[in-house]
Amino acid sequence: MAVRKLKPVTPGQRFKVVSDFGNLTKGAKAEKSLVKGKGKSGGRNNTGKMTMRYIGGGHKQKYRVIDFKRDKDGIPATVKSIEYDPNRSARIALLVYADGEKRYMVAPNGLQAGQQVVSGAQATPEIGNAMFLSDIPMGTVISCIEMRPGQGAVIARSAGSFAQLSARDGKYAIIKLPSGESRMILVTCKAMIGAVSNSDNAQEISGKAGRKRWLGRRPRVRGVAMNPVDHPMGGGEGRASGGHPRSRNGIPAKGYKTRTPKKESNKYIVERRKK
Repeated sequence: MAVRKLKPVTPGQRFKVVSDFGNLTKGAKAEKSLVKGKGKSGGRNNTGKMTMRYIGGGHKQKYRVIDFKRDKDGIPATVKSIEYDPNRSARIALLVYADGEKRYMVAPNGLQAGQQVVSGAQATPEIGNAMFLSDIPMGTVISCIEMRPGQGAVIARSAGSFAQLSARDGKYAIIKLPSGESRMILVTCKAMIGAVSNSDNAQEISGKAGRKRWLGRRPRVRGVAMNPVDHPMGGGEGRASGGHPRSRNGIPAKGYKTRTPKKESNKYIVERRKK
């Protein structure tokens, strides 16, 4: 996956860096049986009151139903196409199983149309296969990891993200997560082999404010630019720096620990993430 820098023919293209979409299957269209409608709230609740700021507009999108559970064990599937998904930063792959069923999955780096993938205990540690943590070799790069058996993938699903299986201890596997945190997860959970596709997503540059509007994001106002009644960092004569960085609710933004010390899952964290 690569990016391309546009020639500055217009002001909006001067700094624009976009994906070249080179690994997408040409002519592929979304599978109708796996597509649903998707509404927009514009940041309003059921009474029409704005409860989330800076949301509104955006291009109409359809939701692709993704199989995060990969629970068709032992049945090989052929990758029919690699497609763009407007709902996530990663690419998705359309699988056609041997029994005729079609499903979408998050595509890993290196997966191509025509390849075969399989999930379950019979799977081998090859790109795109979903395996139990008990069967994956040590040091393997993995993604789309479950936290509870049968729950479906919740960890390392966005573009370019991956984790690493570093050890196994009894019924737990120790996973080094993208944040740097090392965490224990039951070995009966599944994970996909390989890193998530579109790893160059972080290098993309919008080039103009209008592209944010296409994504449904309205202009965000800095707290420093507000009045004191609107934000703890607002007010002051001239261009005041705003004091200690904090959220609109007064919660400090830097170095303040927000995780509950008595949280039940704390015992599963072997090493906290690096600051």
